[in-house]
Amino acid sequence: MTDTSAPAEAPPAVLRQDAELIAGVVAAAGRGLVDRETVAEVVALCAVAGEHLLVVGPPGTAKSEAVRRVAGQLGGRYFEYLLGRFTEPNELFGPVDLRSLREGRVEFETAGMLPEADIAFLDEVFLGSTAVLNTLLGLLNERVFRRGGTVLASPLRVCVGAANQLPEDPALAAFADRFLARVFVDPVADARLEELLEAGRRPAPVAHHGGGPTGPGGPDDRLGALDRLAVAARGCELDGVTPLLVSALRRLRAAGVPVGDRRAVRSQRLVAAAAVLDGRTVATARDLWVLPLVAPTADTQALARDTLGDLIEKAANRSLTHAAEELSRSSAARAERLARTGAALLAGHRGLPEGRDSRLRLEAALREIDAGFAPADLPAALAGIRAELVAAVAPS
Repeated sequence: MTDTSAPAEAPPAVLRQDAELIAGVVAAAGRGLVDRETVAEVVALCAVAGEHLLVVGPPGTAKSEAVRRVAGQLGGRYFEYLLGRFTEPNELFGPVDLRSLREGRVEFETAGMLPEADIAFLDEVFLGSTAVLNTLLGLLNERVFRRGGTVLASPLRVCVGAANQLPEDPALAAFADRFLARVFVDPVADARLEELLEAGRRPAPVAHHGGGPTGPGGPDDRLGALDRLAVAARGCELDGVTPLLVSALRRLRAAGVPVGDRRAVRSQRLVAAAAVLDGRTVATARDLWVLPLVAPTADTQALARDTLGDLIEKAANRSLTHAAEELSRSSAARAERLARTGAALLAGHRGLPEGRDSRLRLEAALREIDAGFAPADLPAALAGIRAELVAAVAPS
């Protein structure tokens, strides 16, 4: 069995490199997906936090594609399944081991199945039978698979569940609560349909499931970076931000956002993961943008953003730029996202022959910067990127 022991705590410089590597991986996964960058980034956030994610939205909104691409870029073993009312536990967890059964032991063959996956995606997750969901509960909670005589430590970093809508059955509430973070998606807006059609014509990024190069930047290195960040998140210093976090949770409850004790405690894991993905081992107010993720519905997430407006107005994240901006609506997060986007466009432009399409993208980025910030309010990093964009589009 693969060794799933946690790596030792890495020095700060390594963690910053790891955060940058994961940022690049997530950006590569999101390339070609329109308005699904937040899903891709929150998958990485939850993998570092050791929590699970629920993605809710109508059919055909690229929920599975976003998760599949992130998993493919990260590498490792990936398991995906569409659940139904008649899905048998063996379809997820593996069949009975017939050799053991002949010897009087009930054990299961888990190779290639959910218990041995690094990243898992379960579509229509609430349609599973009671037997399936009960077995899943233990695996999600403890990262240990127990069935019959089989007891297996699972390497599962994150399980993403997807559903077209939240369940109305109260009996499913306890199971749904195991998915701490929630992302709600809608069809792409009409204004971006041209971009959607263009993206649909491009090939998807190449996946790296279960193999590939092991050198720097290869799949093994990517999972190693994820694990080092997860270790750092577990040791992240939260004392300084705790008073703000307590104030935020009280506000949410007072506003009518249902945040139970378990979700309140585990929200700290998302804050810590945001900090290390931003290159730090000490959490600050900059990391509180994650809190709307724990609100259970789309309406309560919007309420959470409004309620916490002044607490998250300076929130941002260098690695998860789209998610931080969407969940905080802060100018700092917008600046981080525009700076990263501009830098990526410039890098691509320099590697291409002079062309109209590349120039148009640079001009569009410039227009977005100028529409979002007055010249006097431009952060230094974004001002530098803007100057480079201006130089790149200037007539030669």
